[in-house]
Amino acid sequence: MSLPNHGANAHHLYESLDMKLPEKVIDFSENVNPLGLPAFVNEHWESYSELITKYPDPIGEPFLSAVATYHDVQVENVIVGNGAAEIFACLAKRYESKRAILIHPTFSEYASTLAPYHVYIKEIIATQDLPIDEVLDEIEFAEVIYICRPNNPTGYLVPLEEIIQIAKYAKRYKCEVILDEAFLDFIDEKESFIPYLKEFTNVIVVRSMTKMYAIPGLRLGYAVASEEIVRETRYRMPHWNSNAIATTIGAACLQEEEYRLQAISFAKKMREQFTEFLENWNCVVLPSRTNFLCFQLPDPTQSKKFFLFLLEKGCVLRHTENFKGLDGKWFRVGMKKSSQMKHLQKEMTAWFEENLSS
Repeated sequence: MSLPNHGANAHHLYESLDMKLPEKVIDFSENVNPLGLPAFVNEHWESYSELITKYPDPIGEPFLSAVATYHDVQVENVIVGNGAAEIFACLAKRYESKRAILIHPTFSEYASTLAPYHVYIKEIIATQDLPIDEVLDEIEFAEVIYICRPNNPTGYLVPLEEIIQIAKYAKRYKCEVILDEAFLDFIDEKESFIPYLKEFTNVIVVRSMTKMYAIPGLRLGYAVASEEIVRETRYRMPHWNSNAIATTIGAACLQEEEYRLQAISFAKKMREQFTEFLENWNCVVLPSRTNFLCFQLPDPTQSKKFFLFLLEKGCVLRHTENFKGLDGKWFRVGMKKSSQMKHLQKEMTAWFEENLSS
């Protein structure tokens, strides 16, 4: 199957398969907080209209300062992007004609943004534990290593101690570490590497606002790094790259601690319930720490049949055709509202009873 390389935008998936879009579709392929926007966004929406007629701040204020305060860093160490994807695209130029390490399965944007710059990519496969010795051996010959933590699509959280070990080794060999923490706020800020950046100026932490705060349409992300890296990266970005509504709402989102804790608790509850459901049907479930999980059928040869069945029922799972190391034999499911998760379990149960019963 030739399928879209990202989750969300389910209509593109149906178009690629020449399937009719069902009247009701629940998109489990995207990983946005199912609790929806923080309440203040709708409450104050009219007040944002005046921002449309003005140029936004060229470096992303007031969000820039809000991020610096939130992480207790200087504004000179923060760069605001039109989503984390723009930051990855701008960072890629740093490694033109150099060597990068990617640990698969992982977010496809790393490879796609490096591709135009003729970067040699060394691939390491690790669905869970990192093969630390192999990683360190490759770092000696690389200019950058990308690590997704927690990993997308598996949800695996590399222990912080291992990240520190990698950062130390990489610093010795003048190798940079791009640490993607897009889903870390679904776990605990104590797990973030940002407090260690003063010691490790070779590390760049990239964060996303769209997942936790359910604002993917606004496109907002940021990176925290050394002043030099921030300055060089900002130079490659277009002027006014972040819009005023996004930066205003983003700054306020960082004050929503109760909302964030509620989202963490809810995602954990849904993940645990769905894991139990899957394991009762003898599916293999990878241990996830975030708001999605990755599973495999008892008989992976039935994956395509299972996937298409659910699409016909309007349940869109994230395929893994473009994730090396998973190769279409696994599925990623973003946690949704309780009623939607129950609906998915109902449709899956119907398929399991028809195809897995002995």
